[in-house]
Amino acid sequence: MPTFRKSLLAALCLFAFTFFLRSTRTPDVPGAPGYKPVHKISEEQEAAELDAARLKATKGWSQQPLTESSLAPLRDRLRYQFPYRLENRFPAYIWQTWKYTPASMWFKDEYRVTEASWTELHPGFVHDVITDDLQRNLIQYLYGSMPDVFEAYESLPLAVMKADFFRYLILLARGGIYSDIDTLALKPVREWLPEPLDRATVGLTIGIEADPDRPDWHDWYTRRIQFCQWTIVAKPGHPVLRDMVAYVTEEALRMKREGVLKKGKMDKTIMEFTGPGAWTDAVFRYFNNPAYFNIQPGDRNVTYEDFSHQTTHRKVGDVVVLPITSFSPGVGQMEAGDTDDPMAFVKHEFDGTWKTDPSL
Repeated sequence: MPTFRKSLLAALCLFAFTFFLRSTRTPDVPGAPGYKPVHKISEEQEAAELDAARLKATKGWSQQPLTESSLAPLRDRLRYQFPYRLENRFPAYIWQTWKYTPASMWFKDEYRVTEASWTELHPGFVHDVITDDLQRNLIQYLYGSMPDVFEAYESLPLAVMKADFFRYLILLARGGIYSDIDTLALKPVREWLPEPLDRATVGLTIGIEADPDRPDWHDWYTRRIQFCQWTIVAKPGHPVLRDMVAYVTEEALRMKREGVLKKGKMDKTIMEFTGPGAWTDAVFRYFNNPAYFNIQPGDRNVTYEDFSHQTTHRKVGDVVVLPITSFSPGVGQMEAGDTDDPMAFVKHEFDGTWKTDPSL
């Protein structure tokens, strides 16, 4: 029979071991936008797991076994899996996607120039062109603890949707630069932000795709101000990416349950589901979310008017919005400058391969 001294020693050892485990975690950063302390997420998961166990023990229980997706809301699981550290440096990754890698004879010659521009201007960066098969394996690896996310990706009926979804998924998990294969890098990313700006206060850099100041703008674009998603720079775990991943996952699985997640049957267009319309909405949701910004009663929302006719950098919280010239130089409209403009950073060749993709 254990003595009191032995019991006390065992309790002290257990306390020390628990303290050691907690002390080895990455420190909490309560000031980081969108950050929720790891211990808080753990408490929520433990509570949900306990509630599920109690329910299962109740007479008449006949539901499916407890699964990962039933433990906590998707956004909480994403926050726990990919915490946001605002003060961290941007990871030196460049992500692009295409059907083949540059090593393949089937890789388009015109893409060799655009793809190489990113490597040439970013020595020391890890630059990967991810093929369709590798996309699937990478998502399965990164989101293995969230089968609903992988199911949503697998269920998307069009290749362009999977390519859209992948950019949000990879940036949320790993961060860095995502840019379409038909984009030409004009300046290295270190020159995209003005020198006086503290990089430790920036978690996401995006650009304006369209600023159509005309009455029929809705015939050409999905939003009055539209943010492009062919080039995005982000630190891993950013709340906008988390929101976007959750939105696409939830909408995909909803349409799948309703039997409409099929070509020609979906109740959302590509633009509104995975494309720039949905992306723009996610950015504005973030700007107007009191969980991330000190919004007082009577404050007006951040709207397209805050970015229309923008000609230089504009910072909102930890997000830097670049003018249309930065990612769309030379388009000859909407006040965009040319490729020799000081604010021109990326030129999009607008190959539009998704429009002729045989899977559409």
